Amino acid sequence: MSENIIAAISTAPATGGVAIIRLSGQGSLGVAQKIFSPSGKTPVSSFSPNRMYPGHILCDGFEDYGMCVYFKAPHSFTGEDVVELHCHGGVQISRAVLDAALKNGARMATNGEFTKRAFLNGKLSLASAEGMADMINANGLAEVRAGSMLYAEKLTNEVKAMQAALKDILAGIAADIDYPEEDIASSDLTDVGRRLAAVEDKISAMIKDYGRGKKIKNGVTVALCGAPNAGKSSLLNALLGYDKAIVSPLAGTTRDAVEGSIEIDGIVYNLIDTAGLRDNADEIEAMGISIAKKTMQSADLILYVCEGEYVPLEGVAEDDERLIKIYNKCDISPAQPNNFDISISAKTGENLDKLKSLMGSKAVGVNSAEGAYIIERRHYEALCRADMSLKNAQNAIGLFPLDIISLDINDAWSALGEITGETANEEIISTVFAKFCVGK
Repeated sequence: MSENIIAAISTAPATGGVAIIRLSGQGSLGVAQKIFSPSGKTPVSSFSPNRMYPGHILCDGFEDYGMCVYFKAPHSFTGEDVVELHCHGGVQISRAVLDAALKNGARMATNGEFTKRAFLNGKLSLASAEGMADMINANGLAEVRAGSMLYAEKLTNEVKAMQAALKDILAGIAADIDYPEEDIASSDLTDVGRRLAAVEDKISAMIKDYGRGKKIKNGVTVALCGAPNAGKSSLLNALLGYDKAIVSPLAGTTRDAVEGSIEIDGIVYNLIDTAGLRDNADEIEAMGISIAKKTMQSADLILYVCEGEYVPLEGVAEDDERLIKIYNKCDISPAQPNNFDISISAKTGENLDKLKSLMGSKAVGVNSAEGAYIIERRHYEALCRADMSLKNAQNAIGLFPLDIISLDINDAWSALGEITGETANEEIISTVFAKFCVGK
């Protein structure tokens, strides 16, 4: 048996119309030849690449009618010879086909091994692989879009452009070191500083955008706060489109956090209805109020719901960018008092769409489908290291020899290379692909 050929079920382990068993590695077509009997006259060994052939898949004790397709190296997902067997989508059928492949020369693939082979064979960057995982595991459409930008190598191309700029600077410095008789002029030092600053500015902008990317990936936590009977629970139900929280004219009905999720412009918002804030609460209600205050502190957005004159929210600064001050029950009293950001009616739904738009602009700003958002913590940390190295290099200009300055520049180049995988070590690579499922 060859350890080079891997196999796994690439479709979800559930009943469906079709299941796909994927093989990759030199000799994959030979394994397929042992378990696939074509309906036509063309033998498996003579299959043309990228063409589906009908036939019978030979399993233990039964045959299933399906299809076989061959992708010839290097023109395949992994860059190796790849064979896909398409069978009926029953759970036991797909397992039987996989078992047949394993008994005839393949071994079981590990998590993400197909994609890892694609990376190692230069078919995609490490960032692109992470983008694929983000698309597969996305909870909202915005995360799919952001992941697709990664998968399409948008971030990789931007990073490589910055690396190329740093390489040009390093090449110039190397030439000056190799030919010391041609002393670098002060104007050249100024140019080096300017070019380093241009790269560092791009990195800084990416770092600042990580907060938005993190919300796209993980969702936006929204705390609904206010006094008892202000309409927080009614607003939660209105935003969700169904009754999740108990609504009652009795004060203190909500004593624990009630949660639900909605999607606005593709981004998931995790709504948390909290206990009404007031003094003189009983022991159990006071515990709920304590939870409410903690929720406010950690939330990405705070919807402060009031039904009368505005009273500042205790513990939250008036200029807190997370705060949206909501005047509720405009169906009863249409005139909006001062100091509110928006008037709504949780009962009638008036201005709920405007509130959702306001939530979006507060939480993530303009949600562009073209943006190469920094959504991975690993990318953010690599950018921070590159940024620090470039700042050190700029501060050292004129104070230290060129060879010392080049060390910081090279550190920045290497940190950027971790994003694409060019300089990533085996531990980083293994951690990335361990997040994938078997069969991908």
